[in-house]
Amino acid sequence: MAISEFEIKRCEKELEKFLDLRRPPPHVRDELDISYRIEDQSVEIFEVRPQWDDPSKKIETSVAKTTYVKKEKHWKVFWQRQDLKWHSYEPMKIVSTFEEFLRLVHEDKHSCFFG
Repeated sequence: MAISEFEIKRCEKELEKFLDLRRPPPHVRDELDISYRIEDQSVEIFEVRPQWDDPSKKIETSVAKTTYVKKEKHWKVFWQRQDLKWHSYEPMKIVSTFEEFLRLVHEDKHSCFFG
């Protein structure tokens, strides 16, 4: 079940604040940028770069993902390992708020999200 329109707007507002902190300067963004997508009950944060052998194409590299569990009213936190699969973020698998998820990703204490 998808999160509500109200929740999507709230997430977008918080994500814009997060991007203001994490995005590279404007003159670098053609070479490296950060963005997000919201699908159903999940929010994914990813890096955007030109493809090495064809700079006209952009590639996305996943950074972090969270999924809202409405029944339990919490967010599950995931990171992507070298196997390109999503894994629970062991230091904190669940957070109470979306803002808490963004704080975890921004701090990246264990270098799981941004390396």
